[in-house]
Amino acid sequence: MVASGPVTRSTLRQQIADALRDEVLAGRLQPGQEFTVKQIADQYGVSATPVREALVDLSAQGLLDSDQHKGFRVHQFTVADYRGMVEARALIVDGLYRRLTERGMACGIHAPEGVGGGPGAGAPAGPRCPRDGALTSVLRRAEAAARAARAGDLDILIGYDLRFWREMCGLVANRYVADFLHRLRVQAWVFAVPYLRGDRRLCDWLWSGHVELVDAVSEGVPERVMAVIDAYNAHALRWADHLDGAGR
Repeated sequence: MVASGPVTRSTLRQQIADALRDEVLAGRLQPGQEFTVKQIADQYGVSATPVREALVDLSAQGLLDSDQHKGFRVHQFTVADYRGMVEARALIVDGLYRRLTERGMACGIHAPEGVGGGPGAGAPAGPRCPRDGALTSVLRRAEAAARAARAGDLDILIGYDLRFWREMCGLVANRYVADFLHRLRVQAWVFAVPYLRGDRRLCDWLWSGHVELVDAVSEGVPERVMAVIDAYNAHALRWADHLDGAGR
């Protein structure tokens, strides 16, 4: 286990959960690796109670498995699990954008008149969404994530990618949907990290279309937004096919 400095702030439970999640995402805590409450408490120099609470929280998020006799271990996701994550998020996002399209809205802004597949589909686009406020923040995350993906910098990419999708979801979904989608993306990264770190074709498998998605959202055209997201999910499934082909 990686040595860490003592945690001294009041939100111990959340801090420990966040720190351990980062350890898993970084691949320093490997799938199947076991540890006890005492080991984590000693590592962070805190009492057992907030550690146990943090580990229970991570178990509820599907990142850890608990065994009352052995402690906890990092959950081992399969390729089939990963495919299920991609399918689940695709169904939810598709439903969100279909609803927004039916209401004549896209990401909180008015979509062009006629968009949605009706008789007027293909009409000239309406006013573009101004790139200020929330969308400007998402764009900054998008640019950073895309740069990291093209450079093959997995450690930088994961953080920016998760923040990017969390903020993007916040533009169109209530917090319950956004929290669920965020959980799926964290689980997907937990599955992916051990495979990606050992892949010579790393850059080929890191999606870098974040800015393209922000551009589509700023235009207010749901069809283009969904085309980018569909391409994103297809990219993920091609990687799953690659893993299957490699016998993993």
